[in-house]
Amino acid sequence: MKITKEKAAENREMILTQAARLFRERGLSGVGVDALTEAGFLRRLGQQFHWQNDGYGDFDDFLAALNSRKRKAVKKERREALAPGLEIEILTGADLKPRHWDAFYEFYLATSDRKWGSAYLNRRFFALIGERMPEKIVLIMARHGPDYVAGAFNLLGTETIYGRNWGSYGDYKFLHFECCYYQAIEFAIAHGLKRVEAGAQGPHKIQRGYLPVPTYSAHWIPDSGFRRAVAQFLAREREMVTKKIEHLADNYSPFRHDG
Repeated sequence: MKITKEKAAENREMILTQAARLFRERGLSGVGVDALTEAGFLRRLGQQFHWQNDGYGDFDDFLAALNSRKRKAVKKERREALAPGLEIEILTGADLKPRHWDAFYEFYLATSDRKWGSAYLNRRFFALIGERMPEKIVLIMARHGPDYVAGAFNLLGTETIYGRNWGSYGDYKFLHFECCYYQAIEFAIAHGLKRVEAGAQGPHKIQRGYLPVPTYSAHWIPDSGFRRAVAQFLAREREMVTKKIEHLADNYSPFRHDG
């Protein structure tokens, strides 16, 4: 039976509505992947790069946990990132103003056009999210004199800061690493957060303290034939992803191996 887009949207809305009702009735905040797997969903293993806060007192404390070569490399990158006379601003809550969103949106568009081909967020999105949940936003902006030149958009959870979007005017050496990785680590340490989630792409994150970690998702596929094919693929993919995570962590970790 062919399902129209309208019917698929209706079914999806019904599932989400019923799930929300169940969460409210039973006092749940969510459903774990294991529970969904037991209910017949297919489990998928993925990989992201996360920085973990091991009780660091400050950024220098984190640097001390790295091996000597990586520690020197991070210090050099941070110096050179700000060498052109750039300054960093951390904006959240009431500090976020329309001019900040105007600037960041232009960075976002410029970088999307240059690297990804199209932008999927519009200016109204940033206006609404800044209006409705400003305390959950951390906007890291780089400024040259009075002019903003780059920025990193993050979302803030109870224990985690989530890196989401980056944009810039021009090519500034190491500035992406400073805004997206090092400033996020400093923010996490200062606010007692447990981790920084930097997303799935880029093994270059490892040498900057972001190690590969497994992620999980659950997927419902009603067609039995297609379901079997997907299940077989996911089994092979899980084995490959597990080996990849182990290989990256064992061979490329920047942390000291004392003892």
